[in-house]
Amino acid sequence: MILTSIINIVYIVRRSLATHVIDNRTQTFLNSLEENATIKTSKKTISKTDQHFERTYKTFLHSFVETYVSTTQNRTITLNYCPPVPPNLQGSLVVNNVPDNFSIATNSSYYPNVELGGHYHPTTCLARHKIAIIVPYRDRLDILKHFLYHTHQIVQRQQLDYRIYVCEQAYNKTFNKGIVMNGCFKEILKLQPDTPCFIMHDVDLLLIDDRNMYTCPIFPRHLSVAIDKFHFYLPYTQLVGGVLAMRREHYVLVNGYSTNYWGWGGEDDDMYARIVNKNLKVERPPASVARYKMLKHTHQKLNPSRMKVLRTAHIRIDSDGVNNVKYTLLNTTLYHLYTHFLIDVGEEPK
Repeated sequence: MILTSIINIVYIVRRSLATHVIDNRTQTFLNSLEENATIKTSKKTISKTDQHFERTYKTFLHSFVETYVSTTQNRTITLNYCPPVPPNLQGSLVVNNVPDNFSIATNSSYYPNVELGGHYHPTTCLARHKIAIIVPYRDRLDILKHFLYHTHQIVQRQQLDYRIYVCEQAYNKTFNKGIVMNGCFKEILKLQPDTPCFIMHDVDLLLIDDRNMYTCPIFPRHLSVAIDKFHFYLPYTQLVGGVLAMRREHYVLVNGYSTNYWGWGGEDDDMYARIVNKNLKVERPPASVARYKMLKHTHQKLNPSRMKVLRTAHIRIDSDGVNNVKYTLLNTTLYHLYTHFLIDVGEEPK
């Protein structure tokens, strides 16, 4: 289309210049009858040149339109949207051990179709959903390795346009999940500002039913409903920790995670309060498909002051979160299977 417009402009300008030359010659004819023969010759020359230009223009335009239409039709045929229900889903899954030669530090031969930075999109159809998977992380290399090995294969079967972001808190400081998540959210939008859907995903949870789609519906969706550690039973209805899917606009609306929880626990229950306060509701898929295996690891001690902070959740929503989070991005590294953000959360207030 752009090229056609350019051709049309050239055509109009060419015609205008030709007319302008003729008008000048005509004026000369009126002023000086002696140059009549020269004017006639000049008119004939211009007329022949103009006719030649018109023939060339029409020929080229016809050729371009045929080529453009043909190319557009081929793209329409080859780049149809993926089916609403991905055809290669397997349902209930068995968690396999990580192969000895699997590495997350170098290019992995297990996932050659994953692009640098942990990005993948289907090649046979257009993905219906684009997502960013945010994984807060610190000091769990073996678990991260297992998570990446397991998750890539599942999300690919869901035919998603996805990218995995591992957000690591730097230094041996008290962990603050809220700052890490909010900082990661902001950095992702700097790299991919058109990302519409965010999956907040604990690194120690492995999906064991690929029918649990990693997409963002109308409302926030709590995906980790049934975890083996809890005998595949939801501990309490306010729980949104583990794996949570949220649209970008909803994350901004609730102001992301609170940054006032230092240590383990409290920030996810605070997120639930934010969702409800903003007149959203939490959706959940059936427990028969929203199933996860929790990898074994040493749990951190609970934050003893979390309940005190949680009691003020409703009055801090607009003043404590992603809109005023303070952090320092120390490094961004693109590995084959993931994008790594190293974030300094600062010092815990005394």
